Amino acid sequence: QVQLMESGGGLVQAGGSLRLSCTASGRTFSTYTIGWFRQAPGKEREFVAAISRSGDRPYYHDSVKGRFTISKDNAKNTVYLEMNTLKPEDTAVYYCAASPIYGPTYESQYRHWGQGTQVTVSS
Repeated sequence: QVQLMESGGGLVQAGGSLRLSCTASGRTFSTYTIGWFRQAPGKEREFVAAISRSGDRPYYHDSVKGRFTISKDNAKNTVYLEMNTLKPEDTAVYYCAASPIYGPTYESQYRHWGQGTQVTVSS
């Protein structure tokens, strides 16, 4: 079992940056792929980025490629999402999640979820 907690959300102007953190409890953190999803008001939750168990293979949704960077520090049980050149359409609640499988991009493939952190980008 792993419990996840997100932090780092907030209000930022368009073009600005934020770094989200996802910190996990439990000894098995390094055995999970960790992903980030987001849900904007009135929309379905969507995949943003994920990183492999070892932290050496990140992958991204096309909408954030080149702007967001995901990284994983297994020693600190933490995954980071560095978000640059933020746009108003990035406004959403951001969730991190843990999956026991390789390469998951669908919600159903993730077993554990955090409570989410709000990111608001003003124009």
